[in-house]
Amino acid sequence: MEPVQIIQDTVRGFLESLISSTPQIVAAIIALVLTWAIARFGGRLLRRALGRSDMRRSLADVLQKLFSTLVWIGGILVAATIAFPSLTPAKIVTAVGLGSIAIGFAFKDIFENFVAGILILFREPFRLNDFIECDDFEGVVEEVTIRDTHIRQSDGQRVVLPNAMLFKEPVTVRTDRDVRRTTVMCGVGYGEDVDAAREVICKAVEGVESVRQDEPVQIFAQAFGASSIDFEVTWWTGSKPREIRESRDQVVAAVKRALDDAGIEIPFPYRTLTFTEPLAVHQTGDSHRSRERDEAD
Repeated sequence: MEPVQIIQDTVRGFLESLISSTPQIVAAIIALVLTWAIARFGGRLLRRALGRSDMRRSLADVLQKLFSTLVWIGGILVAATIAFPSLTPAKIVTAVGLGSIAIGFAFKDIFENFVAGILILFREPFRLNDFIECDDFEGVVEEVTIRDTHIRQSDGQRVVLPNAMLFKEPVTVRTDRDVRRTTVMCGVGYGEDVDAAREVICKAVEGVESVRQDEPVQIFAQAFGASSIDFEVTWWTGSKPREIRESRDQVVAAVKRALDDAGIEIPFPYRTLTFTEPLAVHQTGDSHRSRERDEAD
C-alpha cells in the first residue's frame, strides 16, 4: 500500500498546489490576453498613423513588428512573474541576457542583416524602382525587407542581396536623378576641318528628341586616332538604362546622317605597309597566257 499512498499524496499535493496557485495562473492568463490585445490593436493604430505619413511601407512594417515584439516580451515577463513569484525580473533578465549572447553568436549573420536592413530603411540610400549597382550586380529595386533586398536585372533575372552587403559595399544609384550624362566617340578624317566637323556634330546631337535641351551638349576633340580625329560627344538624357540605350542609338544615327550630308568623311581604318627591300612581282598564269596571246597577234 505504500506505493499507492505515495502516488495519492503526490497527486493530492499537486492538486493543492495547483488550487492554491490558481489566482496567479488566472492573473497570468489575463496578462497574456491583455498583451495580445495591446499588440494587435496597438499595432493597427501604429500602422494607421504611419500610413498617413510619408514613411515607406517597408519601414512602417518594421516598426509595427518591433512594437508587437516588445509588447509580447514585456507581457510574457509580467505573466511569468505573476505565475511564478520566485522568478524575479532580475533573474529573468539575466537568463534572457545569457541566452541572447548564445543566440547572437549562433545567428550572427541573421542579426547583422537585420540591423543593416533597419538602417537602410531609415537612411533610404535608395528607393523602390531605383536602378542600383553593387559588387557586379545591377538592377531595379523591387523590394526591401528586414533581411534582404530584391533587385530585377536587365535580363529579367531576380537577385536577392543581403542587406549587410548593401550596407558595407559601395552602391551606385544610377537613377538618383532624372537625368544622366552619356558619351560616345566619333571620328572624322584627318583631311576634314575640325571646327566645321564639331559644329555639324553638335547641331545633330541637339536635334535629337531624347537629348535634354536644358543641359549643354559638349563636343571635344579628344585624340589623334590611328586614322581619324576622335571627338568625345557628351549629352544628357534620361537616367534609366533603356533611355540611355535608346538615346545613344538616336544620337549615333543622327551624327552619321549629318556628317554624310555635310560630306565629312568618317574614315575606315587605314594601314600603311613599309618594306625595307623592293618586292619581286610575279605574274599569275592568266596574265602570262594573255601576254602570249598578245605576242601571237
